[in-house]
Amino acid sequence: MTIPISPRDLRVSDAERNHVVSILQRAIGLGLLSLDEFTVRMDIALASRTRGELNGVLVDLPGVVHPDSGIEPAKPVQFKSTMSSVKREGAWVVPRDIMIRNRMGSTELDFTEAVISHPEIRIEVDVAGGSVDLLMPERATVDAHNVDVVAGNLEDKVSGAQRGSGPHFVVTGSVRAGQLTIRRPTYVRIGSLTIRRPWRISWDA
Repeated sequence: MTIPISPRDLRVSDAERNHVVSILQRAIGLGLLSLDEFTVRMDIALASRTRGELNGVLVDLPGVVHPDSGIEPAKPVQFKSTMSSVKREGAWVVPRDIMIRNRMGSTELDFTEAVISHPEIRIEVDVAGGSVDLLMPERATVDAHNVDVVAGNLEDKVSGAQRGSGPHFVVTGSVRAGQLTIRRPTYVRIGSLTIRRPWRISWDA
């Protein structure tokens, strides 16, 4: 018998806890948290065992750059691939703005275990003859209605879901003779074994 497992119930690593603590530290500098609030949230983050517990300390933070702070917003982070492969997964910190340039290459951005502190993530794609795969976390919503597709394919399995408590992804840009896939992975638990598609296997300690 197989039992599906929610991504919120997956265990987190020390690296992921440390990423969240660094975001909380920046939030102090921007005046988003008091020292007492930081201490409480840091203790929760360091004691977190699951993805849901860890993300709970970031849910009300608008991001590490406050619009009234006088700090210039960061430029979009670019992922470029020309006849090559680019992949991000695990506990990487997701910027507010992402630009994907793909020329006959392969780009995969896995957001399921990423540290997301922004309520909205903007992704612009520029794909020509390549493939882009965006793996979305649970509770995330997507708007990909403004993607131009010419002699290519857009496979969107997430857009249309009701807006909830998770991050919202806005995907724009163009796909020419290429493939853009937006989906969620599926999880199956067999005893202490967790299997994820795309394929990844883990065991509970």
